[in-house]
Amino acid sequence: MTGAPRERTAAGRRARLSPADLLRVGASGLRARPARVFLSALGIAIGIAAMVSVVGISASSRADLDAQIGRLGTNLLTVGPGDTFLGGRAELPPEATAMIRRVDGVLAATSTARIEHLRAYRNDRIPKGESGGISVHAADLELPAVLRARMAVGTWLNAATARYPVVVLGHTAAARLGVTRAGPGVQVLVGEVYHTVAGILAPVELAPEIDTAALVGGPSARRLWDHPGHPTRVYVRADEERIEKVRDLLAPTAYPQSPADVEVSRPSDALAAKRLAEQAFTGLLLGLGAVALLVGGVGVANTMVISVLERRGEIGLRRALGASRGQILAQFLVEAVVLSALGGLAGAVLGTLLTAAYAVVQGWAIVVPAAALGGGVAATAAIGAAAGLWPAVRAARLSPTEALATP
Repeated sequence: MTGAPRERTAAGRRARLSPADLLRVGASGLRARPARVFLSALGIAIGIAAMVSVVGISASSRADLDAQIGRLGTNLLTVGPGDTFLGGRAELPPEATAMIRRVDGVLAATSTARIEHLRAYRNDRIPKGESGGISVHAADLELPAVLRARMAVGTWLNAATARYPVVVLGHTAAARLGVTRAGPGVQVLVGEVYHTVAGILAPVELAPEIDTAALVGGPSARRLWDHPGHPTRVYVRADEERIEKVRDLLAPTAYPQSPADVEVSRPSDALAAKRLAEQAFTGLLLGLGAVALLVGGVGVANTMVISVLERRGEIGLRRALGASRGQILAQFLVEAVVLSALGGLAGAVLGTLLTAAYAVVQGWAIVVPAAALGGGVAATAAIGAAAGLWPAVRAARLSPTEALATP
């Protein structure tokens, strides 16, 4: 066979095939059938690309979520009224926020108080039933500092503006009202009173209810609507090392008469639950990728079986020239592994590109775990070896006379 390594030495002894010889012989069989090799490798590539991209996108999302939690802090607690024993809604006392600030381990506390009967509108020509779900809240001046909220436009309330018809809009509320700027010339209707828009908040990740709110000062709410100031949500920053003890004290401190009517939550727990849900979804997608990989392995096995059938004459000639069964077995096994490796490398590159593209669109850092790439390539090698083993054994079992007798 032209170009093939010699399988017997001059003395008639059977020569060993070096790894380079095996690789060259295995690759020569693949080069003879490029279209079939491409289609077989494609199945492997799709499976590996699916698995790498799923792991990469999940890792990028998780890194962004971890950065978000780290940036916002895991020491934020929220306190609010729960349901009473009789099924009604409890009401926190106006002094609840001040009492919570005195709890040992509390670093800062602030609150909002929803004014139930009020809604915000762009102007007085908007029908009352079309408020866009925008609620009105009386807010403490410390709210942005405690929530670590940023202003997208304008400024937050201060001791002076909190006494007058001035409003700060949450990010979503501003979008629904069609407000994109702030200043003396920009006004929205809150209840029956026009309020000047002092600013617009950027999205507040750990307090999404703020995004759909119109926030006014407590003194202004008391003067305009005689609002009693019962807080509906108290935001508490606590010492990380004492957060559990603080959490246990918040309900009896906020409402000593009936602590059971108080709800205490930790917004970062919701983000952690979101991460668990994403992990479950990632597991499902990985399962689909594994199925695609299995289908690719079946394609490799099918290619190798057909290759053995088509090359019986070549196998017989090599056996007649002195090739051992082990050398025939190794040749076809290497061919299967090389075929799978080509698909695996292509899939790893494709999966990385898909991850990078999606992460860039989402504004995330690009994270592709090395374990995913290494595991993907290792999986292709294992699948190639498993898929090619039976065809290789079948080729090795052919006797020279049986193989050469094949028409």
